Amino acid sequence: MKPTLVILAAGMASRYGGNKQTDGFGPNNETILEYSIYDAIRAGFGKVCFIIRKEHQATFQEKFGDKISGKIEVVYAFQEPQLDEYGIHENIERAKPWGTGHALLAARNLVKENFCVINADDFYSATAFEQMAAFLTNEAADDHFALLGYTIGETLSDSGPVTRGVCATSAEGYLQQLDERAKVYRNAEGLIEFEQADGTPGTLPADAPVSMNFWGFTPAIFALLEPLFKDFVAVKKADPKAEFLIPEAAQQLLQAGKAKFKVLQVNAPCFGVTYQEDKPLVKEALAGLVSEEVYPNQLWV
Repeated sequence: MKPTLVILAAGMASRYGGNKQTDGFGPNNETILEYSIYDAIRAGFGKVCFIIRKEHQATFQEKFGDKISGKIEVVYAFQEPQLDEYGIHENIERAKPWGTGHALLAARNLVKENFCVINADDFYSATAFEQMAAFLTNEAADDHFALLGYTIGETLSDSGPVTRGVCATSAEGYLQQLDERAKVYRNAEGLIEFEQADGTPGTLPADAPVSMNFWGFTPAIFALLEPLFKDFVAVKKADPKAEFLIPEAAQQLLQAGKAKFKVLQVNAPCFGVTYQEDKPLVKEALAGLVSEEVYPNQLWV
């Protein structure tokens, strides 16, 4: 059975200042996620599941439906703040949904195959999808998942600091710890710095492996995540900004011995659009890949 591509596209993009999921970056106004879908199709994925807010479905169908129709199966899952489907019937006031872990659970009734999860606004490269497809086809099991590990120096923005999940791995290449590092940037001397919990600067090696939220799962993940999410809501329901995030849930499963995560080292750049100033840089990078014939000038002809 072909694996499925799950795309997290319900975020609000506050720092970018617009809907970067549907903004154009390619030579013919292609979005970043169109390149992900294109790469996934080439790597052998058979279905794409967009996780979105329900009010955005018409926009996504108009933007992507005709282009990829007949090339890959398309389904939509809706991430909403209401939690009745989880047996939580309280009226909890929130302006936005509950984070990436909650978004992933929104796909649980539509995704029955092994699958990967990605951000809609990051460019991951063709080799990343090839590596993940091979893992999902040949290695994935009920408690045996994967995470793509990018070299941190290949993931930074020149427009401002970013947050990165730094991976500590075993000798066999399995995740041991995932530490969120805030305000990561390359300083004037070329060193990679971040802000430690006490506000002082720390440094990271340029080859440190980091997560860019590209995960590989089997459908068994849904049964593992749901009780963690319910516990999270019980504790955090009074905090309107609290988010149930995939990296934090993965860390809980890892520590409880309920899952293991193979870190698939990717020798390729990963870039996205955290800030508006990133847009010309991303457009230039994609134009370069087209000129090198990594991608056709028009993806969907």
